[in-house]
Amino acid sequence: MKAALVGTDGTLLHEARRATGRERGADAVVETILAFAADLRAHGEEHLGESAVAAGVAVPGIVDAEKGIAVYAANLGWRDVPLRALLETRLGVPVALGHDVRTGGLAEGRIGAGRGADRFLFVPLGTGIAGAIGIAGAIEAGAHGDAGEIGHIVVRPDGPDCSCGQRGCLETLASAAAVTRAWAAASGDHGADAADCAKAVESGDPAAVRVWQDAVDALSAGLVTALTLLDPGTLIIGGGLAEAGETLFTPLRAAVEERITFQKLPHIVPAALGDTAGCLGAGLLAWDLLSTEVSA
Repeated sequence: MKAALVGTDGTLLHEARRATGRERGADAVVETILAFAADLRAHGEEHLGESAVAAGVAVPGIVDAEKGIAVYAANLGWRDVPLRALLETRLGVPVALGHDVRTGGLAEGRIGAGRGADRFLFVPLGTGIAGAIGIAGAIEAGAHGDAGEIGHIVVRPDGPDCSCGQRGCLETLASAAAVTRAWAAASGDHGADAADCAKAVESGDPAAVRVWQDAVDALSAGLVTALTLLDPGTLIIGGGLAEAGETLFTPLRAAVEERITFQKLPHIVPAALGDTAGCLGAGLLAWDLLSTEVSA
């Protein structure tokens, strides 16, 4: 877990990290979140001279932001956790709850790589692949809170099984986890990961180039589908795989450009905020919450 005290201008005033403790079960994870938030508030009181006035929390999985409920998260083992209410009781301040990718996308759109872009799509390439759809300074959640799940666009119907029940989903082929699996198999080194594959690509290893190009081809197919539906002006790529820099972006831009026909090619740029995007986005959620309350 990453957390921060965030100033009105988006400045990170204090940062902290803590293990989720998920091996102890879902209830323990929730208690760890509550204690972490309380400790952060106490740090502000002691070291900055004032308490936080609101909190923003971003969690993975399915989130009902309007009701403040963490509906489901497979990796954390929880279902229907009233996280906003629990945090408001513990902290005594208003709390905004958001989805982790959409919250990171909010930060990238407002103060990161998408600053000034009216329409953007933020796609982090990590263990899985998701997307945040930015429209006029806000993130579109969809009618049921599921908008942006582009990792489950089927790009190869005969591809690997996906945990969602389909085959050949984008994230089974082009996520950092997918590249790690493919490169471990191709190299025979079961400890190798996507970063190792990128380094091997840079050194000209033909097996690595094949693995990398296969992932880039799948990624470009999924992205062009998203571009066709959403027509963003800027496409922001983040997550672990984006850390490869131009080893990823040069072939990816070329592959997307080759696939498009009538679509307008967006600016394809790396994310600017790295792993601070979630904390900054959570801070923005909190400030937005206060702004809404004041205007109401």
